[in-house]
Amino acid sequence: MNAFIIDLENRPGALADMAEAIAEKGINITAVAGASGQISGSIAVVTNDEDATRSALQGAGARFREVALTSASLEHRPGSLAEATRSLANAGVNIEALMPMGMEGNRITVGFAVDNVDAARSALGESASVSA
Repeated sequence: MNAFIIDLENRPGALADMAEAIAEKGINITAVAGASGQISGSIAVVTNDEDATRSALQGAGARFREVALTSASLEHRPGSLAEATRSLANAGVNIEALMPMGMEGNRITVGFAVDNVDAARSALGESASVSA
């Protein structure tokens, strides 16, 4: 599974334009996260149809890249994200984006878009979920 990291201008409507381009193709966004800076920003999305998403973004003239995604089920407590991200850093894994994917009981599933999905799964150990 891949996350799409989409570059956006920091202006009203930029996110709406991309969301509409995806929605017009009948694609469901299943997870999203984003932030902006002074001039630009980016969002990371996971959808139910990667091929259609790729086509929709290309058709909209979007600047984007695809990054492999893995997820981990973390305890919902202070420090669990710090521990997971330190494990990834110690394994030399670069995190391109992260996003909440769901919550069940006292656990939150976090999606990590990373440069080395195999190393990430190894570093995350038992908490890692296969998302590819």
